[in-house]
Amino acid sequence: MILEPIHSDQAILEEIGHRLARRRLAINLTQSDLADRAGISKRTVERIEAGESAQLSSWIRLLRVLGLIDGLEALVPEPAPSPMAQLRLRGKERQRARKRKGIRYVADVSPAPRLNDGEPGWTWGEDP
Repeated sequence: MILEPIHSDQAILEEIGHRLARRRLAINLTQSDLADRAGISKRTVERIEAGESAQLSSWIRLLRVLGLIDGLEALVPEPAPSPMAQLRLRGKERQRARKRKGIRYVADVSPAPRLNDGEPGWTWGEDP
């Protein structure tokens, strides 16, 4: 499965958990061995592989043992300000975000429209 924004959080967690389990098996580690090397409980490894939520520090420990820690750089790259932003900031680091009117970001998700009686309204792709 290719991870895409249309997938639910749960579906993404489950897919990542399956990928981590396959990686663990590829390097011939049991869940207990992985837990011991990562310094986390076996139950935490089981939960992550099952697609359940876990602390970020547990994920980092797990990724380090599985040899996947370098992937965090691709996941959260160092932001590079544009040359114009560098001039405006005069070498300082930006501290605040400013809300702009009329701009929607990818992460903005509006709930489905509802009719006055609480029933879901019509949305694109549905037949009337």
